[in-house]
Amino acid sequence: MKRRTKLTTIQMIAKSFYYTKKVLDQYLKNKFELTDSVVVADSLVSQNGTVSSDNKNKVVITLIHIEQETVQPFYNRNQKLDTGSYEHTSVKERYNLYILVTSSFDDYYETLKFLDASIQFFQINQLLDAHTNSEIPEGIHKLEFEFQKGGDYMQMHNLWSALGTKYQPSVIYKMKLLTIGGNEVKEFISAVDQLTNTATQ
Repeated sequence: MKRRTKLTTIQMIAKSFYYTKKVLDQYLKNKFELTDSVVVADSLVSQNGTVSSDNKNKVVITLIHIEQETVQPFYNRNQKLDTGSYEHTSVKERYNLYILVTSSFDDYYETLKFLDASIQFFQINQLLDAHTNSEIPEGIHKLEFEFQKGGDYMQMHNLWSALGTKYQPSVIYKMKLLTIGGNEVKEFISAVDQLTNTATQ
């Protein structure tokens, strides 16, 4: 029985989250001809309730919610190989990550400029996969991003209250169908080359 290295759920989430931070940062650096990073992956408020100085004049991406995708067609156990045979794997798990993208600059014009550019990035890159992004981390098949419409005033108020800070210009994206499991191969199944008719002629 063959086994592959299996990443934990936390490892896969971290890889996907920080890869998103990396490609967004590179996009903004190229767009505005910057040499220093402008995107940080961090909470908006530290555990002691203070705003981190590392977030000042930055675009901050924050993971605010995780949910498991349970639609059954995504749980395919048999994967076809190049040889024509199939490998029987453990069930794949997929998760949706909700990411808050906050623009936090002293100059309000800069705040809106970088927020607008961040939105442009996600519009251009609604799908990231190994075919279009060679540096996507191993084990991640694809990342899809979907803009989340804002709720009413009370929903937004409750969100920012839960985050422990005052509202800042921001948007929320759902990172969809992140593959977590399914890396353990349980058995190989040979392909059927031909059917033999055993019925009596």
